[in-house]
Amino acid sequence: MSSILTNNSAMVALQTLRSINSNLETVQSEISTGKKVSSAKDNAAIWAISTVMSTDVESFKQITDSLNKGSSTVGVARAASEEVTQLLQEMKELIVSAQEDLNADDRAKIQTDIDAKRTAISNIVSAAQFNGQNLLKGTDSVNVLASLDRGSDGSVTATHITVSRNDLQTNAAVDAAAKEATDAGYVSTADSATTNTVDKQSGDAGFMSTAQSGTLNDGDDADITIKAGTISAGDTFNINVGGSDYTYTAQADDTINDVAAGLKTLIDAGNVSNLTVTVTPGADPTSDDVTINLAAGGGTVSFDEAELAATTDESVIGDGDSIDVTIAGGTISTGDTFTINVGGADYTYTAQTDDTVNDVAAGLKSLIDAGSVDDLTVTVTDAADPSSGAATITLAADGGDVEVNVAGLASQNAAVSAGGLGAIAGLSVATSADATTALNTIESLLDTAISAATSFGSAQTQIEGQSKFVQTLIDSMTSGIGAMVDADIEAASAKLQALQVQQQLGVQALTIANSNPQTLLSLFR
Repeated sequence: MSSILTNNSAMVALQTLRSINSNLETVQSEISTGKKVSSAKDNAAIWAISTVMSTDVESFKQITDSLNKGSSTVGVARAASEEVTQLLQEMKELIVSAQEDLNADDRAKIQTDIDAKRTAISNIVSAAQFNGQNLLKGTDSVNVLASLDRGSDGSVTATHITVSRNDLQTNAAVDAAAKEATDAGYVSTADSATTNTVDKQSGDAGFMSTAQSGTLNDGDDADITIKAGTISAGDTFNINVGGSDYTYTAQADDTINDVAAGLKTLIDAGNVSNLTVTVTPGADPTSDDVTINLAAGGGTVSFDEAELAATTDESVIGDGDSIDVTIAGGTISTGDTFTINVGGADYTYTAQTDDTVNDVAAGLKSLIDAGSVDDLTVTVTDAADPSSGAATITLAADGGDVEVNVAGLASQNAAVSAGGLGAIAGLSVATSADATTALNTIESLLDTAISAATSFGSAQTQIEGQSKFVQTLIDSMTSGIGAMVDADIEAASAKLQALQVQQQLGVQALTIANSNPQTLLSLFR
């Protein structure tokens, strides 16, 4: 049945043409982009998988750079350690030649050659760095990024190749030592403290006490206790017996045992009638008290327990006064220590990596503030240029005197451990005995250098192998991504031609269908 209201043929032709145009648009997109999945609307699942894999490929490209840098760093260390090994072998040859009976002049010439090779080894070790990383100094391991491992739950874990450092430095060990006035970080003050003589308190080392009171009758005795601990030079200790004071002044390094012995000597020299003095020393005077026994025999002995006294000199900042402590500018080293004694306690700051004298001053202030010293205010004035200028710590007393030990100001250079080849510094062939010792030493040094070269060689091989694997993995992943999202251009080209023909036929069919109403009109002519 034909109708002038509904043109079914046209609708069918139009639907077909729309489908053909949609397919044609898809094929044209594949040809223009080269991908059959170029966005999430093309295929959400494939697009998501390919996108994740693409980001992994880019990450592995960065890992390749990391591995290349790691290989170069290890390669430099390996080449340097091999060169060090060669120089040590040459040193061994010189030492072997010194095993003969040689005169002093010949030995001096050999020693000169040995010293020159030692300097060359030191220079090589110092220069064996790549991008600031030197694997021949220190002991900390270095991690080289090797891979990204993706779990089934989507989690990603970085894995590393660990390369051990091998210390081939030639420096000998250096003990910690007090800084000199010309050293960076030297702590000093131009100010002086007030010296007060104060009685020792019951908790202080050297405090003297007794349970006896009054005169000692015939047969009586009194025990005088001197409290254990460390005392200071200049501390005084007094006993009044037989009507006279006997005072002992502590010398440098004295213990309370020395104090008790000194008091006994003084009292014995006084020839007090009817008195016998005995001393029971402490097994460890830093922790065990000392006892002085006064015994009356043959008559009474006057004893005034109120005159027992132990005093010490105390340096103080007077109320309202202050002391400036300066920390000399310059480059300080990690592990250097800086000490200020204030309020009866030592406050010591240990320098961290890259610290300046300003950091030291701030660290000491924090420690002293945390100590909550009564009546003390601490302020810091930074050095404008800590590489040359001094930082200043001001200790001010406000509200009362504050104990401060100006002599207790101290700064100390950190100890330096010997390098892996530190024993090379002592190599000598000056005598036959020295040459024999040097032969044994050089064997040990050779073992150290050979082990280092072997370690670096193994690490470099591992890194290069991982680098090749990562490159292969990148290629495989790139190929896999392409298989999922790349368009088949041959098929797309053939399909394009077919769709273009279909489009032309669809347009023709639609034209024919649209002409049907005109045919119906002819029936009414």
